[in-house]
Amino acid sequence: MKAKHLRLILGDQLNPMHTWFETISDDVIYVIAELHQEATYTKHHIQKITAFFAAMEDFAKYLKTQGHQVCYLTLNDTQEYTSINQLIHKLTKTYASETFTYQQPDEYRLRVQLAELSEQLTLPVYEVDTEHFLLPFNEIPTHFGVQTHVRMEGFYRYMRKHFSILMEGTKPEGGAWNFDSNNRQSFKKSDLQSIPQPLIFDNPAESYLARIEKHKINTMGKASSNVAYPINREQSLTLLDYFCKNQLPNFGNFQDAMTQASPYSWSLYHSRLSFSLNCKMISSAEVIQTALTAYRKSEGAITLNQIEGFARQILGWREYVRGMYWINMPNYAQQNFFNAQRNLPNWFWNGETDMNCLKHAISQSLEHAYAHHIQRLMITGNFALLAGIAPDQVDEWYLGIYIDAIEWVELPNTRSMALFADGGWIATKPYSASGNYVNKMSDYCKSCRYNVKEKLGDSACPLNSLYWNFIGENYDKLSANPRMSFPVRNWDKMQEDQKIEIKEKATQLLNNIEHL
Repeated sequence: MKAKHLRLILGDQLNPMHTWFETISDDVIYVIAELHQEATYTKHHIQKITAFFAAMEDFAKYLKTQGHQVCYLTLNDTQEYTSINQLIHKLTKTYASETFTYQQPDEYRLRVQLAELSEQLTLPVYEVDTEHFLLPFNEIPTHFGVQTHVRMEGFYRYMRKHFSILMEGTKPEGGAWNFDSNNRQSFKKSDLQSIPQPLIFDNPAESYLARIEKHKINTMGKASSNVAYPINREQSLTLLDYFCKNQLPNFGNFQDAMTQASPYSWSLYHSRLSFSLNCKMISSAEVIQTALTAYRKSEGAITLNQIEGFARQILGWREYVRGMYWINMPNYAQQNFFNAQRNLPNWFWNGETDMNCLKHAISQSLEHAYAHHIQRLMITGNFALLAGIAPDQVDEWYLGIYIDAIEWVELPNTRSMALFADGGWIATKPYSASGNYVNKMSDYCKSCRYNVKEKLGDSACPLNSLYWNFIGENYDKLSANPRMSFPVRNWDKMQEDQKIEIKEKATQLLNNIEHL
């Protein structure tokens, strides 16, 4: 079999609306491949791998039903190839291809790798846009500067105006650009019964699990015989519709809240559309427009703060972190502002800790390959920041454990937001917090063996002394940050013997970090 044009589709490029597929031609063959390289470049959650494999196979079948020629390869077929470049070299010869084309990768490492391949191949190589993101790639330098703080709020306002989202002429609908002050509610007991059941899919995963085991792919997390997340556009749209009807009416109110007192505590009011979006099964534009339509038709059941909070995550944050990632790579991955060097505790891989907030967030992540943004930022991320965990190790964990984790979105959220390792390219201050924040936004502390009100002593919440120790240890850097003036002043007001006690307590905890 021959094909003049070989086109590569990566596992996060499953966009059936791409202009590639408007024309059916026997001269074109599409390559979709399970690659050992991609399954092993980090230690992934097993549900993450099965979800990607299931979505890739489903997409290959879809393209075939549309009349396209597809070369779909499993791990069994690609085991002899150590890299994607080796595979493409082989396939261009197998199909006697005259051109090779790929969609621009969203990860820096893959863009470098495919650029190298372009120089190695003797046939013409072309790179095309993925046709997914709202901000064109070539406009990123217009809005973002290298190693420069860029306010997300300013970028978000530009996107709102540019795409006429929630606008009344040149003014924001409702007279405000965001409603953060309305969106910081925690769950009262009366709220718990109203939390909606999440929509779960039942996509068989046995064949992928068998291949993963056969090829000895090292994974983490709990295996599942089915893929609970959407694996195609149809399921993704179903999940989007379900979110708009059942979760969007309270999304904004509780977008930062956490609880362990509900069977749906892992999903709450979050859409869980990030896997679908990041694999491009659906687009940001249609997600926003569908949610806006639901808002307009809701007759007040969906209020402005709900829809604005949701739109900001996609129109603002998602596009923003992509811009920050690309403008700062590859230097981004070397940032370590606080010179953090400590190893990630082993209990991050099993959830076996007495700190109930961390136990819950980690155990949930291991079970579902999912946690919402506050669990990632203010529970696992906050601990890693306060404990001085090496950013490389934190990156590796976040990149592997979450079903939606692809480096372009994971790295800015981890290095910048969770760890402040860039020193302020994104966040204007470290998102550091004592146990008081966790107690305010969740019910985790109520059943924890540690006392959130205590700083010292055997029963004191570890986050309390670790927080103040973090302030003391990084005093020079933090005192130069105007947004940290309040905790810095409080540290200054402490008696010297109290500071010593806090440092001693924190040292004891960090020396015993594997047994917290």
